[in-house]
Amino acid sequence: MLAAGAGGYALVARGALTLDLGVGRRIRPLGPIELTIGAPPESVFDVIAGPYLGRTPRAMSDKLDVWERGSDMALAAHMTTTGRLTTTTVETVRFERPHRISFRLLRGPVPHVVETYELSPAPDGTAFKYSGELGTDLWGLGSWWGDRVAAPWERAVASSVDAIAAEAERRARP
Repeated sequence: MLAAGAGGYALVARGALTLDLGVGRRIRPLGPIELTIGAPPESVFDVIAGPYLGRTPRAMSDKLDVWERGSDMALAAHMTTTGRLTTTTVETVRFERPHRISFRLLRGPVPHVVETYELSPAPDGTAFKYSGELGTDLWGLGSWWGDRVAAPWERAVASSVDAIAAEAERRARP
């Protein structure tokens, strides 16, 4: 019984099994993460959209696998290592050039996540804002699980945003 519980935990934590029961749903916020990026919004947008809508760089192949591409939307698997486990999430990513990128979770360690990146012109480049929500089922138990998932989720997003900012600013240098 203990082995089955541990195996089930590992499947859920890795994103291989999504429990979407629709009972006792609790929603909690993700973010916000706000910063100014020293590059124009169009450049920041291109840095974010490039690996999804164009060719994914080989250096990102261990973190991103685009399953389907369109002109303004992609279906992609994201691989994130947290501790000893690698969690795989499958998400749709919608692009509204040049001001918004929206993510919707289809498969992962929780049944519900929606997120947005908002880009707007700022005196020093781009005002960037990340926000979202994470939902879990089963009342208090789900809320506890959501707290376990949200912290590494937000750290992964913050790390990604730092990389986006660095690349956009590198490209914006004369």
